Amino acid sequence: MFARGKTYLTLAIAAVLGATVIALRGQGRLWWCASGDWSPWAGDIGNRHTSQHFFDPYTFTHVLHGFILCGLLALILPRLARHWRFLIASMLEACWEVFENTSYVINRYREATAAIGYEGDSISNSMGDVLACAVGFAVALKLGFRRTIAVFLLTELILLLWIRDSLLLNIILLIHPFEAIKTWQMGR
Repeated sequence: MFARGKTYLTLAIAAVLGATVIALRGQGRLWWCASGDWSPWAGDIGNRHTSQHFFDPYTFTHVLHGFILCGLLALILPRLARHWRFLIASMLEACWEVFENTSYVINRYREATAAIGYEGDSISNSMGDVLACAVGFAVALKLGFRRTIAVFLLTELILLLWIRDSLLLNIILLIHPFEAIKTWQMGR
C-alpha cells in the first residue's frame, strides 16, 4: 500500500512540475539564461543573470517558503499525512512561480524593490525554486518548530548582510514600497 501511495505522490509531483513548465512557457519564459551561460549558479544579484540560472541567492528565500508552508499546512491540515502536505506545498510553490512571472508581479518588483531591469525567472530557475521549497519543507519537518524558526531568522539575517534583501523584506516592499529601504538596497 505504501509503495502505491509513493508512486501516486511521485506522479502527482511530476504532473505539477509539468503543468508549471507548460504555464511558464506559455507566458514566454525562457528555458535558461539568454546569454548562454550554462553555470547552474548565478551569485551576483546585480546583473541580468539573476533568476536565470537554476540557483541564485534568492533560492534561499524559496527554502524559507518551504519552512512557512510546512508550518502553515501542519496547522491547517494536522491530520493530513506529511507526504500529502508536501504535495500541497509543492503545488502552492508552483502556483507562486507562475504568478510571480506574470507581467503584474514582474512590474511590481521593478517598481517597488531594487530589482531594476528584472525580467522574470527562466523556467530552470523556477524549477530550482520549487525544488528549494521542497527542500525547505523537508528540512522544517526534520528540525521541528523552534529550530526551524531559528534557521529562518538566521537565513534572513545572512541574506540581509549578503545581498541586502530577504524574504521578509521582499514581502514588505511588495505590499508597501519604502524608498529608504530601496535606497539602502541599491547601495550594494
